[in-house]
Amino acid sequence: MRWLDPSWRAEAEEWIRERVDVTGSIEQPHVYPWSTVLRVSTAEGPLWFKATTPAVHGFEPRLTEILAETCPDRVTELVEIDDERAWMLMRDGGTRLRELEPPDFSLWEGILPRYAELQIAVTPRVDELLALGVPDLRPAGIPDAVEGLLEDDHALMLGESEELRRDQRDDLRRRLPELRALVEELEAFGIPATIQHDDLHDGQVFVRDGHVRILDWGDSCISHPFHTLTVTLRALAWRHGIEPGSAQLLRLRDAYLEPLGAPAEAADLAYRTGTLGRALAWHRYVSAAAPGERDPEDAESVPYGLRLYLEAGPIGTWE
Repeated sequence: MRWLDPSWRAEAEEWIRERVDVTGSIEQPHVYPWSTVLRVSTAEGPLWFKATTPAVHGFEPRLTEILAETCPDRVTELVEIDDERAWMLMRDGGTRLRELEPPDFSLWEGILPRYAELQIAVTPRVDELLALGVPDLRPAGIPDAVEGLLEDDHALMLGESEELRRDQRDDLRRRLPELRALVEELEAFGIPATIQHDDLHDGQVFVRDGHVRILDWGDSCISHPFHTLTVTLRALAWRHGIEPGSAQLLRLRDAYLEPLGAPAEAADLAYRTGTLGRALAWHRYVSAAAPGERDPEDAESVPYGLRLYLEAGPIGTWE
């Protein structure tokens, strides 16, 4: 991976040192095919440098900057970005929600409404974000995208994975008219598309001095805002052992909906289309992976999402 190339590391460190006074080591605690993170010691505390793959997540630094301009108290505090190289230098966000002891599930009742308010505030800038390269996963395009995906046996891992059988693929084909009707019903509520984190869970939320911020916007897309609930609720159900469709999850759904003034029926429809949206997002990422970097577990997320849509379980269903 490029992140392990000494010449890349030297270039990144030079860029960092030109902008801040580094007082200690620069460490590399996270290395993934799609991004890397460096921890930078300074007299004022740690800073974090993040580099992403320009072809897939290159929009993240500028998107983060736009979000910080719009709602500075809810996202990453930026020191500087390099839009061309998809680099950004950030202040420390604190402790990940996942690492708080004891775990505090109740925090989500405050996090989700604040996140919804951010989505509302960013809505007027949707065209700007699309021009920036934020992926377009608005509901109207989902049926055609799914129809095309169903023709790709390799992407569906038919015969390689147990996530989706051929008869289930055929069932999805037969039910495409049902999907188109579902999308039309969802869009009839008139809720505009906006930014959607698409990977909002307790590993992306940080707490410092009692203040919560949402980081890591590289998986974001422009879609129905309620698609956020697909990943968030199933991640919470899995991590906390909560029964899908339970009162705990419904309470979080309703807390999220309150600033938007939207009915629960719309959220429940969007939960299903969001399952397909997430599968399409994984397909985009896996398709962009370099030869030899296609992780089988990541690839299985594509047929997994299609299966969950087909089975139509209650909100929070993750298996």
